[in-house]
Amino acid sequence: MIYRYLTAAVLARFTDEGARVALVLLALETAGSTVLGGALAAAFMVPHVLAGPAVGALADRARRRAPVYLLLIGGNGVAIALCGLLTGRVPAAVVLVIAVLGGCCAPLGTGGLSSLIKELFPPERRDRVYGTDVMTYSLAGICGPAVVAGIAELAGARPATLALGAGAIVAGLMVLTLPLPARAAPEAAGNVLTGGFGAVWRIRPLRAVTLATALGSGAHGAFPLITTLLAIEFHAGYAAGALLSATAIGGLAGSLLYARHPIGASRPERTVMICLFASAVPMALVPIVPGVLPALLLFGVAGFFFGPQSAALFASRDRHAPPAVHTQVFTLGAGLKVTAAALGAALAGYAAGAGADGLILAAAGVHAAGGVLGAVLLPRE
Repeated sequence: MIYRYLTAAVLARFTDEGARVALVLLALETAGSTVLGGALAAAFMVPHVLAGPAVGALADRARRRAPVYLLLIGGNGVAIALCGLLTGRVPAAVVLVIAVLGGCCAPLGTGGLSSLIKELFPPERRDRVYGTDVMTYSLAGICGPAVVAGIAELAGARPATLALGAGAIVAGLMVLTLPLPARAAPEAAGNVLTGGFGAVWRIRPLRAVTLATALGSGAHGAFPLITTLLAIEFHAGYAAGALLSATAIGGLAGSLLYARHPIGASRPERTVMICLFASAVPMALVPIVPGVLPALLLFGVAGFFFGPQSAALFASRDRHAPPAVHTQVFTLGAGLKVTAAALGAALAGYAAGAGADGLILAAAGVHAAGGVLGAVLLPRE
């Protein structure tokens, strides 16, 4: 069963990561427009936080959840494939609407899938499974954009988007094979669409990890600009991609270690805060290293802490999210992460005059602040 779940997770998250690159390449290839490319990527990403509570609530209220996952994860794939088929052939507004609809479906393939672990695996296995689940995000982050770019180079951007769409549809079909029991829909706590927000705000561990990791995601959203500026500073064009890859590879290693040895599993919230603070240290050292190779090492070390942080975050949601809004808490968290990263990227663009050193120090400070804030908000036990 673990392999079927991981197959679905890898394909769904591969689609989510790859689509952001594929849509930009598609607009450039078919319409020669960077503006349309940015608009398509934004149309796909922005709905995550807006639709997250709604799709989470839909899954929480469904008696049979597997068909809901197929409909939404597969719908995301269909939307991406339609963007590939229609961009440059129909008015741009039509394609943008399709991208928005696809983005509305996407949270069920990220946080929504992670929420199923509680029902698929016994308590004694969950911490390790969450560590393995985080590996799928890292793999998608490493391979998704690279594979999409490779397909686009060999065959064009349209086939790349069609491949992503097919992968999402297969992911939805894989969910149908998982042994999810039928259940009576739980009673919603308060408003169906805002119950997740209420739970996150009311339950102190959930509030602490959500606010702390949102800050961390905002800092992480600035990484593409930071690594680009560092590449210019180092006079090494390859460094922009290499530094991001080092972060993702570090995250993969960290999640693998946590899957084997879930340290601090009894209080995963503490692990989240420790990892947030620890990841700030190597970031803060980047401005004083002499070249690309030490910077690669430091980015890898920072990324290493992202793996356990994410796994512990999922474990904390698992333990504290009320059954009535369990999936909604996960999809809300996934949407907040995407939105915080987009905001962080935008703020970094406005602050680019501070240079790579100023931005990486700011990112380190935000990570450390997230760890401190979360620690303050955690209940004393």
